[in-house]
Amino acid sequence: MTAGSRGDVAPYTGLAAGLVRGGHEVTLAAHAVFEPLVAGSGVRFHPLPVDPRAELRSGRGRRLHDSRTGAGKLIRLVSLARAAAEEMTASLVEVSRQGDVLLVGGALEPLGYAIAEGLGVPSMGLHLQPLRPTREFPAPVVAARSVGAVGNRLSGLVVGAAVDRVATGPVRALRRRYGLRVTGAGAARRARERGGWPVLNGFSERVVPRPRDWGPGLDVTGYWWPHETRHRLPDELEAFLAAGPPPVFVGLGSATVPDPERVSRRIVGALRAAGLRGVVQRGWAGLAADGDDVLTVGEVPHVLLFPRMAAVVHHAGAGTTGAALRAGVPSVPVPVQFDAHFWASRLVALGTAPTAVPLRRLTAAALADALRRATRDGSYAERARALSAALAGEDGVAPVLAALDRLPG
Repeated sequence: MTAGSRGDVAPYTGLAAGLVRGGHEVTLAAHAVFEPLVAGSGVRFHPLPVDPRAELRSGRGRRLHDSRTGAGKLIRLVSLARAAAEEMTASLVEVSRQGDVLLVGGALEPLGYAIAEGLGVPSMGLHLQPLRPTREFPAPVVAARSVGAVGNRLSGLVVGAAVDRVATGPVRALRRRYGLRVTGAGAARRARERGGWPVLNGFSERVVPRPRDWGPGLDVTGYWWPHETRHRLPDELEAFLAAGPPPVFVGLGSATVPDPERVSRRIVGALRAAGLRGVVQRGWAGLAADGDDVLTVGEVPHVLLFPRMAAVVHHAGAGTTGAALRAGVPSVPVPVQFDAHFWASRLVALGTAPTAVPLRRLTAAALADALRRATRDGSYAERARALSAALAGEDGVAPVLAALDRLPG
């Protein structure tokens, strides 16, 4: 079970398909709009209510842009998510009754754990970001740079409390319904952690090394690459790629922006100032560009497109960051919100990106300068290729299969 934007769902489609190949029957519970992502995978789909794109475009969703700090955005996100959690609970309980094991995405951890406990079935957490507190780096959702060992760990505790707060009402109701002792959200989390509730993290240790102060049960598996439903690029895009040198991909994924037209103008200005062609993805931001040197596209498989790019400009979500690293091409991250600043900082530290250009500081000049560095300094492409080759040798599904075998049942 998972909730959120496309990036919160797509990795689980590939993991679920891998579990099917491993002999399991798997149902993915996610927002109804994402059902096409499992086509042909052998994975069953259970639609959850709430359209995340519509929520982000609502008045409450647009107010996320009003907060300049990670903490401010987190507060607004909690407010937005609480109503969604209450709306999804009945559907999650319905599908969970059909399962022998519940695999719970990070945002749904308190809710999924309460359902599993109430039904008396084993469960595991599946995280796409390193959400458990650590002294080694701050919680990805609220900061990108270390604020010291104590501050880093405190930020993780704050994020954990925020996730708990999202599901406080539904969790209390569920525990009463199943005759379980009603405890506070913080107490329930501490009980999970003391009991060694297993949490598997779907990214590579080559990108984020496992923190040394994490206890047993917190494992880093490697990436869960999305299941692909399309196996060729659109003809128009193929023709554009063949008409000139490798272009730059620009897309903000599921991120939304207050003024898409202004952002689009700056992107096109940057590409032309750097002397580069561009493939601009509309995405949820609604970007658009016109001209012989730029092409606007809809959803296209990153695994097919990114390796053919000179560089990838992206919003630095967890999934897109992984896709850029997998492709072995340089990145220019344009972090917008939530965990994006954390992943952007990792790309810079790994040497596959020259710098981050946060959306709030995006200008044509700043992006053009970053693109020149990314495409003309061969060291970024060299590091990206080396890391891509290393990631190709990892199997993120195998540790999940092994963890399922260890569960009681």
